[in-house]
Amino acid sequence: GINAEFFFFFFFFFFFFSPSFFFFFTQKMSRTLQQEMAYITKASPHSYNIRHDFAPNMRVPGIVYVNDELSGLLFDELKHSVGRGDVGGFLPALRQIANVAALPGIVRHSIGLPDVHSGYGFAIGNVAAFDMNNPEAIVSPGGVGFDINCGVRLIRTNLMADEVIPVQEKLAQMLFDHIPVGVGSQGVIPTSSGNLAEALEMGMDWSVREGYSWAEDKEHCEEYGRMLSANPAKVSARARQRGLPQLGTLGAGNHYAEIQVVDEIFDRFAAKKMGIERRGQVCVMIHSGSRGLGHQVATDALMAMERAMSRDRIAVNDRQLACARIASVEGQDYLGAMAAAANYAWVNRASMTFLTRQAFGKCFNQSPDDLDMHVIYDVSHNIAKVEEHMVDGRPTQLLVHRKGATRAFPPHHPLIPVDYQFTGQPVLIGGTMGTCSYVLTGTETGFVETWGSTCHGAGRASSRCKARKNLSYQDVLSFLSDHGISIRVASPKLVMEEAPESYKDVSAVVNTCHAAGISNKAIKLRPIAVIKG
Repeated sequence: GINAEFFFFFFFFFFFFSPSFFFFFTQKMSRTLQQEMAYITKASPHSYNIRHDFAPNMRVPGIVYVNDELSGLLFDELKHSVGRGDVGGFLPALRQIANVAALPGIVRHSIGLPDVHSGYGFAIGNVAAFDMNNPEAIVSPGGVGFDINCGVRLIRTNLMADEVIPVQEKLAQMLFDHIPVGVGSQGVIPTSSGNLAEALEMGMDWSVREGYSWAEDKEHCEEYGRMLSANPAKVSARARQRGLPQLGTLGAGNHYAEIQVVDEIFDRFAAKKMGIERRGQVCVMIHSGSRGLGHQVATDALMAMERAMSRDRIAVNDRQLACARIASVEGQDYLGAMAAAANYAWVNRASMTFLTRQAFGKCFNQSPDDLDMHVIYDVSHNIAKVEEHMVDGRPTQLLVHRKGATRAFPPHHPLIPVDYQFTGQPVLIGGTMGTCSYVLTGTETGFVETWGSTCHGAGRASSRCKARKNLSYQDVLSFLSDHGISIRVASPKLVMEEAPESYKDVSAVVNTCHAAGISNKAIKLRPIAVIKG
């Protein structure tokens, strides 16, 4: 009948003439793993190059920073993809990096960092910059992620481990009681729709005004805790509805609040500038983002951009790379809404800092000021920002997408705080549940090679589903207990999903970045208490 003919020709046209079909049949089905690997060459002990013809329509090559230990996981992902013909699941990270290299307006190369693994559209751990002066250049929500401005904040104290360990369980419980955690958790920070609109526009300036942040906190935040390009009017009613009750909440998944102890100091000068004087000093690390509001902003934008792609005839290798011209209405709407969601995330972490200071103050019967609970730094690792970089010897405005990647600006850069002008920007690298975390500093090499970017964490090595099947709740709890780590968790299944076995070795990730010169190791921290959703 007519309907059958219509659907036949629709699917014939879609599959046989779309880039996705071409990629599937010419790049996936006909190439063996050996043939795939011919496009990937080792450039150094800590990096591989991806040839510009690995995927269709690549405009620039790709580069991946991995050492020998981490490269096995990356190539295993590709091997499994070839074996299954890429039916089901995300594309492997190497192909996603190559597909990003085919996007209009991309400059120099598509970058994969040592913690890279497959994600939605862009790989997690993928960095790409687009020329703002190129009218064809795009912005893609897949290059930011659903949890806009997911990031990390580190708060120091003047307490030492021997003062905290005797009350470790009590303090862990107090933090768990003060910070709302888990899926759908609701915040204790009173927020009206009017307050939310102001927070979306003002970021941490709102937190300071309302008394939830110290004035100096924002000085130690990326973008000073506020993206001035925020346009709350572009945040949908549904996104606001989701964000309204969640301000000051940790959420679930890989988000956490950890009480940590300084385990090793690699760069004493940098550590001292951060207020870290010696091993055994106690800090608190908070890892969270923009919660349901950011997720909805990304979802709304993806739907709008699919229509924009059809109108503007933008072809991509993967439909998850939905995008729009930067200067288009859809592109500008997304950037305004994304910046507002980023501001929400900074307010969210600031609110949890307020609650953390309250918990410590009550536990030790001292004021947070007396405990020296200052913010060392706050970084984002899911964001797109306009930055100036040198391209072909000329300063150029670029829209830098960092998804699962952290900004790492070098010493003397004007956008980092005066306290860190001689050290480089602090970079906070959260480990996995029960493993160490790091503080790095930005370098000039990284600014040139990776647009001032470095890793963001360990990066998943196995899926959450696989982790639940292979690990037991009790085994993970025993591991934490054996290492002297207290845990408070809202959902037991998350304990298996976030176990160290589910992730790459964060030390291998950090050491690769250090060896490549894109960031330098400054401080290593180990956890003594973990709070999770």
